[in-house]
Amino acid sequence: MNRKPNSAPPFRTDYTALEKKIGYTFRDSALLETALTHSSYTNENSGRYPCYERLEFLGDSILGFVTAEFLFHHEPRIPEGRMTRLRSELVCEQSLHRVAQELSISDYMRLGRGEEHSGGRQRKSVLADMVEAVIAAIYLDAGLERAKQFILDVLLSHAEIGEEHRSVDSKTELQELMQQDGECSIRYEEVSESGPDHNKTFTFRVLINDVPSGEGTGRTKKEAEQQAAARALEMRRP
Repeated sequence: MNRKPNSAPPFRTDYTALEKKIGYTFRDSALLETALTHSSYTNENSGRYPCYERLEFLGDSILGFVTAEFLFHHEPRIPEGRMTRLRSELVCEQSLHRVAQELSISDYMRLGRGEEHSGGRQRKSVLADMVEAVIAAIYLDAGLERAKQFILDVLLSHAEIGEEHRSVDSKTELQELMQQDGECSIRYEEVSESGPDHNKTFTFRVLINDVPSGEGTGRTKKEAEQQAAARALEMRRP
């Protein structure tokens, strides 16, 4: 009797593209596989594949610590209560879901048939939890500094924190301010890059009409550009 060949699974099993987006190649790929495995898939396969939940528990703690450290050093004038609120906002489900979308996590999720049919592949809470599981997988495979760099690159590089507990985009503010004075060109250029791959520091300068107008340093290029714009704004304020 002829048998139909097994159909391809509804998830990707080659992690090359995902690891490129993450910025890290796992030595133990089983850790990444576990981070992407839902309990429904574990149950349907007699427990042969561990699910992401234990990793998510660990990743949540790592994310909280790294974010707290980021706020402590990034905004030394913010009091403890405000830092607590900001940390909650930075690591909320919406922020983690955005990261999951950028990494295309849904393409790699291992789900049971029931969870698949009920829309689990697009469920925000699950996608957010799996991002935390990926953080723990990186930590277990390469240590805290590498996990920290991933968090800074994909999550905290988007954080623009101002004195009034609101999102502040210094680059946009500088652009709007200079436009009030007529047409001008604003561009950013890299001055230097230092440190090992897992813990780099970048310095950028902003040039207004080709005149150097401020420099900034950060753990990511985006953060360094924002700091450069902030310095330029400080020089123009009375």
